[in-house]
Amino acid sequence: MGDLRKEIDRIDESMHRLLMERGDIIDRLIAVKKSQETGSAFRPMREADMMRRLVQRHKGILPLDTVESIWRVIISTFTYVQSPFSVHADLSAGDALMRDSARFHFGFTVPFIPHMGAAGVVEAVSTSKGDLGLVAAASVAGDGAWWNALEFDAAPKIIARLPFVERADHPAALPVFVISRVAADAMATEAAVWSIRVSGWGSGPAEALSMLADFVAVPDRAFDGAALLVTLPHGVSLDTISAALVKAGATVRSSALVGSHATRYTVAAK
Repeated sequence: MGDLRKEIDRIDESMHRLLMERGDIIDRLIAVKKSQETGSAFRPMREADMMRRLVQRHKGILPLDTVESIWRVIISTFTYVQSPFSVHADLSAGDALMRDSARFHFGFTVPFIPHMGAAGVVEAVSTSKGDLGLVAAASVAGDGAWWNALEFDAAPKIIARLPFVERADHPAALPVFVISRVAADAMATEAAVWSIRVSGWGSGPAEALSMLADFVAVPDRAFDGAALLVTLPHGVSLDTISAALVKAGATVRSSALVGSHATRYTVAAK
């Protein structure tokens, strides 16, 4: 028993030293990035690749929830050390659910700023240098088509969709969009997110769209139809979506790319 405890102590010390070594490398990264990058220090595609590798190599009795949360906190905290940021969260979809998601993915070191409505989150991120915004993927309460504010070239975009590692028993399962500004070459572009306005919206177009993509719809009086936030999975084009809507009796009036994210990684519940 004593020998086993010594082994645990040795491993714990090694893990701590490796984290400090990681910090030394981040310190060097800060000097390199200071004159080269603006906006958020997050790199969504690299992070998605890291999490895929983490899941693929994981085995043993340690729950995946624990491993995922530890790595999320490590990534977020070291990113915060590189370039301080805050997490703005819309609590209108549920205070506890959103806080669980924020703390699971970003830990407690990163400042958490609550808002009651998606519009407040988008505005806060828009006026920041590199903050993140969290909005529930199905959120429309009180804000209508909040994603319209992301259509402009200078606006922040949707850069991720959480949780990334999808499973039925995920402890932070609320579907959340992450909004921020990141370098173009850092974006994950596997799933495109579009703002689309249509006239002639109804059950037929909604059913046709549900067969091809995830979407949120709110009434749009300007077009006597609906404003849609549509996530196109890899391999589904905007032309395909437009054709399906037209065939179902709707007319596409406008469309704008408002972000993208990595394809979610699905694992079986254990």
